[in-house]
Amino acid sequence: MKFDLHMHTSRHSPDADSDPFELMQAAIKAGLDGVVITEHDYLWTEKELEELRAAAPQLVILAGVEVTGRGGDVLCYGVTDPFALPRGIPWPKLCAEIHRQGGACVAAHPNRWDQPFEKMLAEQNPALDGIEVMSNNMDKDLRKKAAKLLEKYPNFAQLGNSDSHQPYTVGCCYTDFDCDIRSNADLVAAIKAKTGIARVNEIAHRT
Repeated sequence: MKFDLHMHTSRHSPDADSDPFELMQAAIKAGLDGVVITEHDYLWTEKELEELRAAAPQLVILAGVEVTGRGGDVLCYGVTDPFALPRGIPWPKLCAEIHRQGGACVAAHPNRWDQPFEKMLAEQNPALDGIEVMSNNMDKDLRKKAAKLLEKYPNFAQLGNSDSHQPYTVGCCYTDFDCDIRSNADLVAAIKAKTGIARVNEIAHRT
């Protein structure tokens, strides 16, 4: 299944321009099977998600959180208590809390904005489940560095996403899972099992 697991809407991310319903139509046009909305430090409620599901029943629509952690952003999936994930939380504490909630945590756009990603890994030893290896906001250099990280840290799952803040970028990169994903539990299990492959969307290639 083709999933874009990193996207923002104007409803809850102030830096995004995308109407949520317009975003879902863009996802369908890009040939995706599912999406995960990951607003900055906000988790969509099930009531909000049901509105989108009714408008786009052909999509699997889930929600995670892009947590503004200390030192960088982390994509968190399977979140049940977003209030336990305050802005500025240290990565080790964040990962421990996400795992306590039964979720998975993936570093967003590693090394972006001169982030000393490997230094953070060495000094903090956060229990990350994976890394984002390509997105609309990761240039060729960042993608090459991420590919090398996968070689060096083979236990990391790889995610490809759009990090969309506008509808036209949805699905430019995605994660191709070799299993059926219908729920947050399915998604977390797929990430932890490393069943996904990050890909550039040849149908909707906008990078």
